[in-house]
Amino acid sequence: MTEASRYLSEYGDLSRLPLFSQHTNGSTPAVPKLGAPVTVPPTTGPDVDWSIVADLRARASEQLSQAVASDRNRLDKAAQQELGRSIVLDLIESAMADDVDAGRGAWSPGRQQATAQAVFDSLFRLGRLQPLVDNDDIENIVIVGHDNVLLELVDGTLIDGPPVADSDPELIDFLVFLASRSEVNARSFSEAQPRLHLRLDGGSRLAAAAWVTPRPSVVIRRHRLMQVTLDDLVAREMMTPTAASFLRAAVRARRSIVVAGAQGAGKTTLVRALCAEIDAMEAIGTFETEYELHLHELGRHKVVHAWEARPGSGERGPDGRQAGEFTLDEALVDSFRFNLSRQIVGEVRGKEIWAMIKAMESGTGSISTTHAADAVAAVRKLVTCAMEAGPHVTQGLATSKLAATVDLIVQLSMETRAVPGGAQRTRRVAEIIALAPGEREVGYATTHVFRADASGVAVPDVLPDEYRALAHYGFDLAAYLSTQAYGVQP
Repeated sequence: MTEASRYLSEYGDLSRLPLFSQHTNGSTPAVPKLGAPVTVPPTTGPDVDWSIVADLRARASEQLSQAVASDRNRLDKAAQQELGRSIVLDLIESAMADDVDAGRGAWSPGRQQATAQAVFDSLFRLGRLQPLVDNDDIENIVIVGHDNVLLELVDGTLIDGPPVADSDPELIDFLVFLASRSEVNARSFSEAQPRLHLRLDGGSRLAAAAWVTPRPSVVIRRHRLMQVTLDDLVAREMMTPTAASFLRAAVRARRSIVVAGAQGAGKTTLVRALCAEIDAMEAIGTFETEYELHLHELGRHKVVHAWEARPGSGERGPDGRQAGEFTLDEALVDSFRFNLSRQIVGEVRGKEIWAMIKAMESGTGSISTTHAADAVAAVRKLVTCAMEAGPHVTQGLATSKLAATVDLIVQLSMETRAVPGGAQRTRRVAEIIALAPGEREVGYATTHVFRADASGVAVPDVLPDEYRALAHYGFDLAAYLSTQAYGVQP
């Protein structure tokens, strides 16, 4: 009998550990419910040696890759995880035997389980980040170096988080591994490709940069408000009931809307709430660089065709494209054969604005987002994005296209203030402007339908005559007019 066998007979069979006895098939374990007291679990514990975890993960990854490559029938994700459990079990047994033989002592059952779970999480999930992503009270994870972690909770509170690696090189190594293992949309992350944008299991979005920053920088956005409506946002005091009725009517009347604001201001959440006002039987197409809206997973609409752009790889061809590249513009062109009722283009940061313009030109009532400091600045930002397509796009052309296609811009504000124990963020709808072709000098005209009052809340200001017709779609015109002259909060 080997030392490992004698140890296992004394401390028990590793296969009885929860990691191996419960077949999760990749499902996420139970997590705290919203509203429960916030408890941020440490990503490391006394029973976990992360240098051992890193070594076992590398060895397990190599064995798993070899096994998958040799299998004639490609293993699906569930089968790979089952195989991975077996590989991790063997490696843990070997590591325990080595420690016993070297006189370093036996592993406790707690150390067995903690190490096994850590290796499995590092191999198939997010390693030391996984407990943070699993906690429903945490919305955003901001990392500037392995030991400088900031957590934004769902109530807007900001608190410090635990280290997510033992060193910056270890953090970079894990990000490289994470990028390469994606089954759906694998991406390169290296000194030659120092930026990473990745969709994670469960709908989170990861953005990372290294080699071009002093320390590796990572932001994970966890979308907690998925099944959200405008009424939910009113209850959270993000907007007034009158503003909600206006936006609801605008969606139903097929007005094209751009939601603008700072990073993390809640733009995607608001778009999700606006899309909830679209009739369940309308066929929707979504176009995103990385899936964030997840309308195809929410079950609100019977038909949702979701397109995701794909970066190419390798050297660029004569046309300047990398092999395998798939753009939002190509997706939008294809979508016109899919009998869509709505085309929803996600975030606009650059040339993808032309996909947004094409969608809005179809007159179906499209919705998009962009980053801007205020609603009027959003127009200038979109003009700049359009001009990035090349010298053939003049400022006049870009301006005329936007003025003719965008109906409304909804501006979100985000305020961060110090509170005992950290900081807190408040998000609000601050402005809603109507955009139309206008003066020759600028090429467009803007009207503040709702303007921020002294407290930052969007209140009625000036209603263009053509928007009175939104009363037929549920706009509470009486409430708007009753507070319009006084500028009081409805």
